[in-house]
Amino acid sequence: MALLNIAEPGQSPIRTQPHKHALGIDLGTTNSLVASANSEGPFIIADENGEALLPSVVAYQNQEEILVGQEAYKLSDAISSVKRLMGRGHADVAHKLAYKLIPADDGGMPLIETSAGPKSPVEVSAEILGKLAKRGQAKLDAEIDGVVITVPAYFDEAQRQATKDAARIAGLNVLRLLSEPTAAAVAYGLDKKLQGNVIIYDLGGGTFDVSLMRLEKGVFEVLATGGDTALGGDDFDRAIARWIEEQSGQETSQQNLSGLNAIARETKHALSEHSEAEITFNGWSGKLDRQTYYSLIDSFIDQTLKACRRVLRDAGMKNEEITDVVMVGGSTRSPRVQEKVSDFFKQELLNELDPDQVVALGAAIQADILVGNKYDNELLLLDVNPLSLGIETMGGLVEKIIPRNTTIPVSRAQEFTTFKDGQTVMSLHVLQGERELVEDCRSLARFELRDIPPMVAGGARIRVTFQVDADGLLSVEAEEMSSGVKSSVVVKPSFGLEDQAIEQMIRDSHSQAEHDRDMRALKENQVEALRIIEATESALANDADLLETKELKALQESLQLLRDSLESADTDLIKQRSESLNELSTEFAARRMDTEIRKAFKGKKIEEVDR
Repeated sequence: MALLNIAEPGQSPIRTQPHKHALGIDLGTTNSLVASANSEGPFIIADENGEALLPSVVAYQNQEEILVGQEAYKLSDAISSVKRLMGRGHADVAHKLAYKLIPADDGGMPLIETSAGPKSPVEVSAEILGKLAKRGQAKLDAEIDGVVITVPAYFDEAQRQATKDAARIAGLNVLRLLSEPTAAAVAYGLDKKLQGNVIIYDLGGGTFDVSLMRLEKGVFEVLATGGDTALGGDDFDRAIARWIEEQSGQETSQQNLSGLNAIARETKHALSEHSEAEITFNGWSGKLDRQTYYSLIDSFIDQTLKACRRVLRDAGMKNEEITDVVMVGGSTRSPRVQEKVSDFFKQELLNELDPDQVVALGAAIQADILVGNKYDNELLLLDVNPLSLGIETMGGLVEKIIPRNTTIPVSRAQEFTTFKDGQTVMSLHVLQGERELVEDCRSLARFELRDIPPMVAGGARIRVTFQVDADGLLSVEAEEMSSGVKSSVVVKPSFGLEDQAIEQMIRDSHSQAEHDRDMRALKENQVEALRIIEATESALANDADLLETKELKALQESLQLLRDSLESADTDLIKQRSESLNELSTEFAARRMDTEIRKAFKGKKIEEVDR
């Protein structure tokens, strides 16, 4: 007999399938986070040391050893702010970096020079995503069914595709790319029960987004969005760094740039709490007061406010129609940012939730829904495409098919025709941007429609359809209506990676998994052996006289054997000789301790020792 799952009218039926595990990942310019959600709500997943933030920094020590996060943070060859390179060409990089870029032959994303060879920004981002996913998997003690990764609302096709490529290399099942402001609105909308027209002001380390959203009864509709994918707290740091160089009369080399940027960052943090900060750099000492600091960063904050004005104008709204302003991103902790944003919108700001964590929390909520865990509290997210999408027409002009701030997913079509008599082929050039000329917009893809029946000029009807999915990724199809011949392209921008390259990287990650585990074990045992060697050598230098000649000789021989084993790649041999030396030195360690105790008590009375 079949059993029916019955529920009261208007209520969701009880679900009995097992709970699935999903993660929300905020892949940030400066720091990244991972979160998950359960029946009690979303929560941030910290590492084994209780640290929630993972610095978005990667250092390639060699082919086998890759450091990610705090381990790589202070290394001179560390790669930071790689998010700013995602989907960008070499010409788009306008500031000096602490690492060397190698221009790509095809004009696409530059490669980064590392000790393990040239690396794509996509590969570097994959290391960060992989580290976060492992953290989440360890916390949940389960396989991950899918992830939601957040991206700046103003990320274009190339940047979104590069993010998806990075996730694929990391072996992640991407449920959706979610705009960072939308994720923040989800977290605040559920936590604070917000309703009305809400501005999400998101200023991170390397990107700025502003979105105007309407929140009403579980529906999160993006009305307009704007921003700058190359503007953030990193620019505050660089402004301070330039000031230090000017004041000290020194120009920093690329090798020392990371150190100068670290000093600038510490100065920025200090000025959030104090009226002035003392700075020491390469023998120069000075002070930066808060007013001078404000003069250095006000132009960047003003750029964000210009974007806010554009968003209001695009949505046809005025300041007084805004019900709440939500502050997101670590850089919104700056008192100057809060002051100027509050003055602009003429209202108190919402910043109760941790601005570093709110995006990851919102992503976790959406991920939990998308894997099918929540049924009575589903959200409807109506996002928009940030930039117009169109096609090249005669004269190098751009015909916009999907205007910016159109709600996605969306499908739009428009008809075109041939220019010459007997034309049987049409070349289609897909573009993104707000300008009217092709040369001022970003090229996304080119493809051809062939076998068009020969007709007089203007006789053919070519229907071009643009489709944008929920991730903001585009596919384009062209069809000649009388004959039915078709051609299509799924937009893979030149800044993304080819499918073969991605598949190869994924295969490599699987095929090298055992080798990577072995190399990790070898490195760990080598480090432990070096610690034992150093401790033994120090003990012998100070207290060799506590040993008999035979004992000293045995210890020295064991020490040399362990030194010799470090030159091999034999993990078991290193481990065995480390244990052997430890055993031989146990009695020696006990004698040294007895000697130290006797020295400490020598000449003292029992009453003094008791005290």
